[in-house]
Amino acid sequence: MTTRCTRRQFIGSTLHGGLALGAGHLLSGCGTPAPYRPSPDDAPVDATARVVAVRGDDLAAMARELVEHLGGMSAIVRAGESVFIKPNVGGLSVIPGDSFANGESTKIEIVTAIAEECLKAGAARVTIGEGGLTRSFSWELATTLDHSTNLVREVERLNAAYPGRVELACLIADSPAWDPLPSPHTDLGQIFVSSLVTRADRVISIAPIKTHRWSVTTGTMKNFVGTTSFEQYGSGMSWRIGLHNAAGGVIQCFVDIVAALKPDLAIIDGSICCEGNGPHVYPGWWGTTVDVRDRLGSWFLLGGTDSVAVDATATRIIGQAVEQVPYLVRADEQGVGQTQADKIEMVGAALQELQMKWVPAEPTEGFSEVILPALIMWGLSGGR
Repeated sequence: MTTRCTRRQFIGSTLHGGLALGAGHLLSGCGTPAPYRPSPDDAPVDATARVVAVRGDDLAAMARELVEHLGGMSAIVRAGESVFIKPNVGGLSVIPGDSFANGESTKIEIVTAIAEECLKAGAARVTIGEGGLTRSFSWELATTLDHSTNLVREVERLNAAYPGRVELACLIADSPAWDPLPSPHTDLGQIFVSSLVTRADRVISIAPIKTHRWSVTTGTMKNFVGTTSFEQYGSGMSWRIGLHNAAGGVIQCFVDIVAALKPDLAIIDGSICCEGNGPHVYPGWWGTTVDVRDRLGSWFLLGGTDSVAVDATATRIIGQAVEQVPYLVRADEQGVGQTQADKIEMVGAALQELQMKWVPAEPTEGFSEVILPALIMWGLSGGR
């Protein structure tokens, strides 16, 4: 069975299963969530995963090289299919500063190169979408590192070559619907995700590697929190408190989302990233910018079809122990993907040549230590 059939049939059957399971979850403050709920079907993956690592200083060229190592985009995207690309640009138009240059966001050079490779493979539609910290945002602010262009201009360029086949979507404002995905390990029952994601034939997640206050590290898996609904989980706010308060916390929520979506390609941006108390960069409150070239002499990209293996490899690169990252432990236990180093085949650059020192986060979950700083920054940005 192809990924298209798996995803579309799966989502369709879930839609008919009743929307009310997720709809009735109440927001209950910002304390420690209840433990996640093990399932009798949970079992680690035994199969070997393959992760490609490339190095360089030209992100677009590196993205194309990564795709070639994976067998070309035609090995992932078939002619006539729709593709959803999820970059991590959640702080756009909200967090002060240049989120690309400071290490918070996925670089536009990578996103546009991957979108173009999808089009070359015959994709009928490519949607680049994010549902970050505000209902809508200015895609013009998504600039390349040299500020020579932005995502709007790049999409116009691609649409000139492939008319009408690329679109940008602010998911909160632009989603036609919200589809429930099963969440067997939380008390939500279902988690509502943008239909632009769930109904795409292929899903690609691209995210910088960062240390993170809530999840220890963050990569391609936590990126999918930005595909969920404000109204359902934020009670009018954009922080999705309902997911944080679910049994198992936000960690279990995005692990369940990844398990249901089965992303087709995961890419880690190892160029300009964030260490310390990410996921944002802001003096006195959050993390610190890291230009990976200062530590390795070059940037790196990781890619593979197993999101868990890609994130686990990125976690090892920045010197964090996989067994101390709760979302990776759960993903392993629940059979979402491979985390074991001896079962992850590295192609291209070796793990040892990429490993570096990295300042860890100080994990927190309380309102005063996490939500309050975010609200202050939201106010500084003009409440957009």
